[in-house]
Amino acid sequence: MIEAVGLTGKRRSRTGLLSGGQRRRLDVGLGILGNPELLFLDEPTTGFDPEVRRQFWELVAGLRADGTTVLLTTHYLDEAEYLADRVAVVNRGRVVAMDTPARLGGRQSAVATVGWTDAEGAHRIRAADPTRAVLDLAARFGGEIPELTVSRPSLEDIYLSLTEDPAGEAVAVAAPDIAAPDIAAADIAAPAAEGVQA
Repeated sequence: MIEAVGLTGKRRSRTGLLSGGQRRRLDVGLGILGNPELLFLDEPTTGFDPEVRRQFWELVAGLRADGTTVLLTTHYLDEAEYLADRVAVVNRGRVVAMDTPARLGGRQSAVATVGWTDAEGAHRIRAADPTRAVLDLAARFGGEIPELTVSRPSLEDIYLSLTEDPAGEAVAVAAPDIAAPDIAAADIAAPAAEGVQA
């Protein structure tokens, strides 16, 4: 467990001598001892370096695979996208949207941006039908399209559009494999914290 939360080098250290981030990792480790059926994690990777954060993600994925239900709050939308089966956006104490990360806020059908480069430079267009745009470009170029990119709005883009108040704070809550009805997940996630719930 100590290795899973990145504290191997601090195995013999007293808690009072740990840094804030290290104490946070210790809290997470204690929370997952005993293989709980339901695990609440509030901003668990705050203070983690990128390597330990990714290790923690794998740990949570393993817990999910073993049947643990996880309710996770996070401001890291990449974390919510990686870990969550469902994401709820909470803004000012209210759930404003809940769906899978890929479908939240209509993300799967949002207008895409298609980009490419030619002799005139870089180009970007917004396309409701990106497949058609790519096929048209392929015909124009006779095959390969230089530096082709196709992207839809990120989870962060969707989050910002759902919260609409740049001064308001919101939090992501990740809820992998929640067995309870949607309303129960929303009720659990709705206290004072605002943001995205996955």
